[in-house]
Amino acid sequence: MLNTLASAWKLEDLRKKILFTIMMFIVFRLGAHVPLPGINNAVLQELVRGGTILGFFDVISGGAFKRFTVFAMGIMPYINASIIMQLLTVVIPALERLAKEDIEGRKKIVQYTRYGTVILGLLQSLGMALYLARSGAFLRPGLHNYFVVAVMLTAGTAFLMWLGELITERGIGNGISLIIFAGIVSRLPAGAVSLYQYLVSGEVSIISLLLFVVIAVVVIAAVVAIQQGERRITVQYAKRVVGRRIYGGQSTHIPLKVNQAGVIPVIFAMSILMFPSTLASWFPHSSLAQAIVRFFDPRSALYMFLYALLIIFFTYFYTAVTFNPQDVADNMKKYGGFIPGLRPGRPTAEYIERILTRITLAGAVFLAFIAVLPNILMAVTGINVYFGGTSLLIVVGVALETMKQLESHLLLRHYQGFMK
Repeated sequence: MLNTLASAWKLEDLRKKILFTIMMFIVFRLGAHVPLPGINNAVLQELVRGGTILGFFDVISGGAFKRFTVFAMGIMPYINASIIMQLLTVVIPALERLAKEDIEGRKKIVQYTRYGTVILGLLQSLGMALYLARSGAFLRPGLHNYFVVAVMLTAGTAFLMWLGELITERGIGNGISLIIFAGIVSRLPAGAVSLYQYLVSGEVSIISLLLFVVIAVVVIAAVVAIQQGERRITVQYAKRVVGRRIYGGQSTHIPLKVNQAGVIPVIFAMSILMFPSTLASWFPHSSLAQAIVRFFDPRSALYMFLYALLIIFFTYFYTAVTFNPQDVADNMKKYGGFIPGLRPGRPTAEYIERILTRITLAGAVFLAFIAVLPNILMAVTGINVYFGGTSLLIVVGVALETMKQLESHLLLRHYQGFMK
């Protein structure tokens, strides 16, 4: 990784991309410290420390929610809008045709996602303002103040969406993922300080801390192994004579990743489970709303069970949306490729689908385990884990994908590597 970064820094165009990405991170972190007016921070921090949905908002926004800055909502409305658009492309034929079209069709999908982000951001910010008002977090409650806060929060989310698209276009990596990555990583120093304070005060023993570090290193290594793991299916291409030349005859493989969906299922599952709690939080005096909040408490065993099931479901769903075995088999047949021992066409597609189903189960179960791991760690070591399983998956996944993109840029510029 260090060699890749050093090589990229030597190339002027890649150095500019890296510097641009860093500059956008600085803009993001500066905006995360611009507070909104009229908020009682003491009350807000108590609500965040109470856990549940507000604590997750604070993690994703890099601590911006606890300070209630213009970036307090983070990029969550954009993620929710993307989830809705992906579901609609499966259900609505017109959107499915747009998604399969060329660049213009995909641009339309992105445009609809932007509109959905603004609408969802406005609705979420209004609900958040009402919830904070009922919790006594506003210094001067009033309709005007609620509207101002809602508009500023929506504008902050729209700005982050634009910032992410700028990073994707002119920087390195996926901009939206990198913004989430930066928000999570920015909390690491505060978490390290808290662990040190626990150790000094005697709340945590040195053995528990060492056990926590060992478990953390093993878990990170396992996440990297699963994210990089793949099942390679051998493909043989028949020889073809075109004019006086002979093409084909070589052997290659289809790489089926163990975790084909990446961290998307975790984000999808979290967003779905957060939605009922968000709605219920708008009505703090309703007994039904309070029952819903208790039912979807992230610390309960039932919530963890539902969370794990949703992660497994979305892993299969997203894999099915992004990888079609029938298309792969048809393309292989078109170019004279076949899997040894199998007939081209439908038998090949069924074989690929069978293999994909098995390895996806392993990836889905692993994702679910990592997502609920913080509760296990807290029970074993007694340490309050600030860096949850969801955050770990996002950070490792985004870091690996960004390094892959950086390496692909280097390969395009180092042609001598193909000649050796």
